[in-house]
Amino acid sequence: MAGQVLGFVGIGRMGGPMSARLLDAGYRLCVYDTNPDAMAPLVARGAVAARSAAEVASAAEIVLISLPTPAIVQAVTLGEGGLAHGNSVRTVVDLSTTGPGMAGIVARALADRDIGLVDAPVSGGVTGAEKGTLAVMVSCPKATLEKVRDILGVFGKIFFTGEKPGLAQSAKLANNLLAAAALVATSEAMAMGVKAGLDARVLIDIINAGSGRNSASQDKFPRAILPGTFDFGFATGLSYKDVRLCVDEAEAMGVPMVVGAAVRQMLAITNAKFGATSDFTSVAKVLEEWAGVEIRG
Repeated sequence: MAGQVLGFVGIGRMGGPMSARLLDAGYRLCVYDTNPDAMAPLVARGAVAARSAAEVASAAEIVLISLPTPAIVQAVTLGEGGLAHGNSVRTVVDLSTTGPGMAGIVARALADRDIGLVDAPVSGGVTGAEKGTLAVMVSCPKATLEKVRDILGVFGKIFFTGEKPGLAQSAKLANNLLAAAALVATSEAMAMGVKAGLDARVLIDIINAGSGRNSASQDKFPRAILPGTFDFGFATGLSYKDVRLCVDEAEAMGVPMVVGAAVRQMLAITNAKFGATSDFTSVAKVLEEWAGVEIRG
């Protein structure tokens, strides 16, 4: 309910706009990030800056986290100075992408301290976080969902996947694999077309009017690749992490991922060549270099 004090840990590219939307909705916030500058805009709007995750968990019964890797999620929730050591928190809402394995580990460890986990990864990028149009995938007990439904509704549309920890993570990994696969395959097709002599803008328009259209052709190419800005807003290292998690989880379940493994390899190459902080649309740069062309509008 508006006026309720919430905790938020991880004020990054996604956590920043999501926490700002909570302030817009009338919630009060206690926030923590290892980068003090990230907290400053929220503090200027009335949020309280904490000195640790544990301090946040001593200020709020419900704490949301948005963090980049499974290892960081585990450290922030269970490690020294982590959420599990707070004296007020009863529910942790994890908006990160960690994979179902880590979700299970965190859920079991928090349950030992009588703290519930809401597994709630999001999709829709920074723009979706700013506009409140994210897809919010949720797995947790139904009673817990009712406690946090209004909060999660501030971020976008809720998709309840079931009560088992990690189900929402499986849905998120499947989505992110498809997003990355579309980017890799479209980059290959566009490099071939431009090398053959087609205008890149005309080819994208043809693809988007035909059966080949996809999230990369409709959004990422017009916004970040044809203009040559490569600034869509999702880091190569994070995309590589998500696809790696997806392929590893699938293979552990006995589901072969032949195409997924190829997408993982392309992201590994992009990550090595341009760095983990580069935009994941930089995969098109790899194809440009290999083909000896530039894919521009």
